[in-house]
Amino acid sequence: MLPVMQSSEKVQAIPEALSVYINNVVYAMKHRGDRVITLSLGEAFFDVPDFGFTGEMFRRGCHYSESRGIPELRKLICGYYSENYGVPVNPNNEIIISAGSKPLIYMAFQAVLNPGDEVLILEPAWLSYPEEVKLADGVPVFIPYDCPVKNFADYFTPKTRMLVLSNPNNPAGKVYTSDEMRELYVMCREKGICILADEAYSDFVIDGSFASLGKIVPDKDGIIIVNSLSKNLGISGWRIGYAISSPEVIFSILKLNQHLITCAPTLLQLYIAEHFGEIVSSTLLQAQEVVRKRAEVEQYIAASGLDVLPGSATFYIFVDIGNWKYSSLDLALYLLAKYRIAVVPGSAYGESTGHFIRIGVGAEPMKDIQSAIDIISRVTAANEFDDALVARELQAVGMNRFEEAGR
Repeated sequence: MLPVMQSSEKVQAIPEALSVYINNVVYAMKHRGDRVITLSLGEAFFDVPDFGFTGEMFRRGCHYSESRGIPELRKLICGYYSENYGVPVNPNNEIIISAGSKPLIYMAFQAVLNPGDEVLILEPAWLSYPEEVKLADGVPVFIPYDCPVKNFADYFTPKTRMLVLSNPNNPAGKVYTSDEMRELYVMCREKGICILADEAYSDFVIDGSFASLGKIVPDKDGIIIVNSLSKNLGISGWRIGYAISSPEVIFSILKLNQHLITCAPTLLQLYIAEHFGEIVSSTLLQAQEVVRKRAEVEQYIAASGLDVLPGSATFYIFVDIGNWKYSSLDLALYLLAKYRIAVVPGSAYGESTGHFIRIGVGAEPMKDIQSAIDIISRVTAANEFDDALVARELQAVGMNRFEEAGR
């Protein structure tokens, strides 16, 4: 009998993406006909204008394109960053477009890190950061969510190579001020530490408070900015993101992109380039509306007796589950099993945030969100839980219980 082929120790050591796992349970429940109030999705459901694909666009789109991204779209993105965020970007050598911001973040880690280098990650942290760091042979080191910026240096060691900052933060919605970004940059560059700024929710800030790291550091020395057309334009399924940095760093990422991706989908790049202004003008208004909806939901949460982490941007809210005596994963699974409410456990975003849950306000109408909040408030206050029910419901939809790996 032939031996069973094993996956590598590196891959065995990383968990599934917990947010994706929750949504897979949701999909399984919906497939059998259940109605689920879905507060777990990482996207806002915009009404994206449909201009169709022209014959010439389709013909060009069937073929490879520049690994840096098509020139037309690079120029448009650079113009957008300059006009809206005050960041000068050379479209020829300071930007690269690829198949979503996720692989670009991973390629940035690969481009900068040597084995054993430490990467500081501020919690609550997007759950793929630490796993991508590990895959790049780095070591993730976490800063608790309540650590002020001035104390980040307490976590520096001789092995610290990079700081990852989500701005605006997914999932809390915090927007870092220009002064905070400048303080962080000075603090890091004195120690030779690079900053990776994930600005994927930059358009979900409506009070003018967003400051791109590129405005603080216009020469891009020691910084990498990653952003997402998929997220900001409400086209998550299209998988188009971009990175901005110095020419040297972009060239390193370019080499990796050539070997791993080749190019972002040519047809979709052409479509966005052709209709960039119209798509942005339509979706930006919708982004502003969902942020206003977020504020309304946050007020409702406060009235229900639950606390949240401070934030004003994105379409997420990070909700404190108070004295709930079980884990946030237990709460998420129980809410799904008993009430068909989908949230993401705060444990997905860091060890210090295990007593939170993430809810998204982009996928459901306000009345359903309010109904879900009422149930969450009641369940957490009463410490209501039924592990046997959770086990039965997971079995019924063919899902195993998620096992949280040590961080």
